[in-house]
Amino acid sequence: MLYDTGRVLGFNWRPVFDREETRRDLRVIRDELHCNAVKLCGRDLDRLTAAAEDALALGLEVWLSPELWNQPPARTLTYLSAAAEVAEQLRQIRKNHVILSVATEATFFLRGILPGRTFAARTKNPAPAIRAGRHTEPLADFLAAAARVARASFGGPLTYASLPFERVDWSLFDFVGVDHYRYVTSEPHFEHVLQRQFRHGKPVVITEFGMRAYEGADRDPNLLSIGLINWPSVALHRVPALGRFVRPRLVRGHHVRDEALQARRIAEDLEIFERAGVEGAFVCQYAEPMLPYSPDPRYDLDMSGFSLVRTRTRTEGEGNATTEGEGSATTAGEGNATAAGEIHTPANAEADVHATIQRASPTSADAETHATTKLDHATRPKGINTGNVKKAAFHAVANHYKRGQVGRAVPSSKTVPQPS
Repeated sequence: MLYDTGRVLGFNWRPVFDREETRRDLRVIRDELHCNAVKLCGRDLDRLTAAAEDALALGLEVWLSPELWNQPPARTLTYLSAAAEVAEQLRQIRKNHVILSVATEATFFLRGILPGRTFAARTKNPAPAIRAGRHTEPLADFLAAAARVARASFGGPLTYASLPFERVDWSLFDFVGVDHYRYVTSEPHFEHVLQRQFRHGKPVVITEFGMRAYEGADRDPNLLSIGLINWPSVALHRVPALGRFVRPRLVRGHHVRDEALQARRIAEDLEIFERAGVEGAFVCQYAEPMLPYSPDPRYDLDMSGFSLVRTRTRTEGEGNATTEGEGSATTAGEGNATAAGEIHTPANAEADVHATIQRASPTSADAETHATTKLDHATRPKGINTGNVKKAAFHAVANHYKRGQVGRAVPSSKTVPQPS
């Protein structure tokens, strides 16, 4: 199960990190979803450490994914060195229960692989450069340096969360990791692209997969780009003073939640992964605090998101849709991660990446998405009942994991390979 402790691109995707809430979430992931591992993503190493300590205490295997996005290689490697030291300290708590991911989808999220100082500039029209393979050499150089830096401090297994079109020297890593999503465009080649990952002779782990929760999402050509969300309204909502007068909403039209579709597609993906023989798979993702649920479909951002649980607003869909702690586009000590004028939200940043993959990759199979299951969840806004309401997709994932099948997460500690 993927759990976001606070990815940062434009602003922090989890404005408030509450350790007790995270601990409760991790218990649900272990006890109700029957997962044996969690992939912890985020920028702040203190948050990652806290979540990892709690996950290890619960007996979960931790796949640590520290992510400093939109920075040049030198600064990213300095950050990775510090993260590797943290990972080694965590590994001392429980041997063979910590795996370190050196980066996520670096072709787009790292500055310097493709032209462009900002994420928006790099993903505006990358297809020609990718088809020509211009990203291959700088990506290879970065990953070689990243593996070297990580192994200098961390004694456990390494992986990298790759894009299907990236050519990775997997001899540097202990697990092949790939973010692999199935929707209308990628579906015809989905299993072929999956099988290609096994040619490297290493265990294969699906580092992200899933589906959105609205009617027709699996047939929507915009699934991996804007989805249903009116992003200008989301951006304006985050502007100080002005934001309280703007409520984030979906694009105009008749939109219907379809959690049955989400449940069915995720269950099908898990069966595909199991038949292929992958070692594990991480559903993306448990919660998306920036995309709250509303009973009014005009404002139900959750249906266009990929969260495993609903985030409810302060007033349960009436009035201002902010959650407690939301406001400034940055959190203390983190600063703004993008250039002035570049606005990214949790969904459109990731969606832009995956839409670009579709345009740029050699085959239509090299595309992605984000998705999940549903369980009522709150970031503890004032005056809200935080009782859990499980949805169809939650049960689909829980039932599959409970049977101990591949989707449960990752290999047991007995089967984790030793570092190469």
